[in-house]
Amino acid sequence: MAKKRTTTLKELANELKLSISTVSRALNDHPDISPATKEIVKNLAKKKHYAPNLFARGFRSQETHILGVIVPNISHLFTSTILKGILEEAEFRGYRVIISESQNNESKQIEMLKTMTQFGVDGILMSLAKKTAALDAILQILNHKPMVLFDKVSDKIPCTQIVIDEEEAAYNAVEHLINLGKKRIAILKETENSFNSEKRYAGYLRALRNNEIAIDEKIILSTEDISLKNGSRLTRMLLSLKKRPDAIFAITDNAAIGAIKALHKFNVKIPQEIAVVGFSNSVNSTIIQPALTTVDQPGDRIGRTAVAYLIKEIENPDNDEAIKTVEIKTSLLVRDSSFTA
Repeated sequence: MAKKRTTTLKELANELKLSISTVSRALNDHPDISPATKEIVKNLAKKKHYAPNLFARGFRSQETHILGVIVPNISHLFTSTILKGILEEAEFRGYRVIISESQNNESKQIEMLKTMTQFGVDGILMSLAKKTAALDAILQILNHKPMVLFDKVSDKIPCTQIVIDEEEAAYNAVEHLINLGKKRIAILKETENSFNSEKRYAGYLRALRNNEIAIDEKIILSTEDISLKNGSRLTRMLLSLKKRPDAIFAITDNAAIGAIKALHKFNVKIPQEIAVVGFSNSVNSTIIQPALTTVDQPGDRIGRTAVAYLIKEIENPDNDEAIKTVEIKTSLLVRDSSFTA
């Protein structure tokens, strides 16, 4: 079987007995090329299934109109909503997107950054892998390529960062529980010093202090993997305490759903005995019973905003506008896990 090959610009030019530059300009609607020539060239290109080599073009012009995107986990629901926003906004602005997954592995993240650079992308959008510590590779690429971080970010990387109002969102969630009369509110958070976890924890602490509620280390529980399984495990630990909490704030919906499952197993009434609030408004938050009160993260808006800021930097490279952190507002969706009519 003959090996399939791609039609080249030179082959089109030879068949039409035109110069390569004339064919190229005709395909790009250059005003110096007559409408008749453009039509002939485009018809042959269509017949031969010609597709321009964007990377080759990019290396010549130093522009590919391609954005590189690196995320820790493509299958994560919240990430998928961000990616949808990125793809739609990039297309609207005339850019294509290459998406890669670091699998929360720092070495793979560095490898993906180098690959994106080799592909000649015009800029990079990235959500950091967990425990990202070696920043030298990121900082080196930042010297050559515009970069915008989103969701999982770091204040040690001097670039524009798009985040939600993590601390304020957590503060509002905990204050909601306090307004319901809850006084002993537990938190399920991450062990490592991640940006998201620490911000949400800060909001939790501020809400307790502002409402003059004592902070009890016994009901502040951490785990490396803030999953459904560990949410259930940590909740069982809370239930074993002599003085149980009357509410649980989990920094992810998965952990909150795990908490609800554990409470069901021990016949704890939700929200009368223990109320539960999560974070992210995942699909499962409305499937679990009772439906989960949660912070709604507007992933689509985060993605669109990240693209807008990155393209602004790409198209205005000499703009000395200060690096900024852009906070996207959230809302608390109150459901049955924390409220009864």
